[in-house]
Amino acid sequence: MKRVLSRIAMGSALLCLFPAAPYAADHDHHAMAAPAAALTDGVVKKIDKAGSMLTLTHGPLENLGMPGMTMAFKVQVPGAVERLKVGDKVRFLADYVGGEIVIVRLEAAK
Repeated sequence: MKRVLSRIAMGSALLCLFPAAPYAADHDHHAMAAPAAALTDGVVKKIDKAGSMLTLTHGPLENLGMPGMTMAFKVQVPGAVERLKVGDKVRFLADYVGGEIVIVRLEAAK
């Protein structure tokens, strides 16, 4: 009996770890897509074309829970580093790739 109760308790605890999937307002039972991460504004401070790196002064990186600061990023966007110059304003999305923070989307600010 102890074994049965232990397994029921463990199963209940595991269910608490996995929240129910959200459903669309029309109740068609399809899970809603996660919202896209917002782009962050930044200013190019330094460019390392050989290393495909940018040093940016940027606002908060909401998706990473990081405050605004100046830091260097590896750029995963092909050809992006070659099109920029120091002082350019950009909008970007950084995320963890292979254990490091990498720019995965980059565009000129309008």
